[in-house]
Amino acid sequence: MTEQERTVVDFWFDPVCPWAWIASRWIHEVEQVRPVAASWHVMSLSVLNEAREDLPERYKELLRTGWGPVRICVAAEQQHGPQVLDALYTALGTRFHHEKAPRERATYEAALADAGLPASLADAAESTEYDDAVRASHKEGIDRVGYDVGTPVISVNGLSVFGPVVSPIPRGDAAGRLWDGVLLIAGTDGFFELKRSRTREPIFD
Repeated sequence: MTEQERTVVDFWFDPVCPWAWIASRWIHEVEQVRPVAASWHVMSLSVLNEAREDLPERYKELLRTGWGPVRICVAAEQQHGPQVLDALYTALGTRFHHEKAPRERATYEAALADAGLPASLADAAESTEYDDAVRASHKEGIDRVGYDVGTPVISVNGLSVFGPVVSPIPRGDAAGRLWDGVLLIAGTDGFFELKRSRTREPIFD
């Protein structure tokens, strides 16, 4: 099947979010069993929550250090094209979520090297040069689903939803079945929400 025959799924992610990471690996699985192709876009938990004061200190620290990765992703997209985001997100997410690497320059440079990108892009982490572009990309995604949600956001055929929030990563046929369910729910006029409390932590295997 050629890429032209595949339906594009727009996927907004923040590299530091473990739930977005699981969903992104799920979309990779879906690409193997359904005629879809992911197109990657940046959103930011730091932007989403910047006006909130009622957050634990640990989460505030996540948001403070979350600016660096999204700035780097947007800088890479602007300088090298949107096609680099998949490999860069994979490299960053592997380090953050599997290796528990700190959000610091050495981690960024290693991820950039894995993605075939210049180490100089790590400079963006400490610069505000790309913040307007981060906010614009974030707004494009979040405007599709509303401001009482988070990351990830997926959009296909004019339908947009927050999520899925799932653990562990659905693989193979299970990934395809979940995709079919997402399409069915998202395509139901007037449908807004199914939800239950999470009873497990993110599982990345």
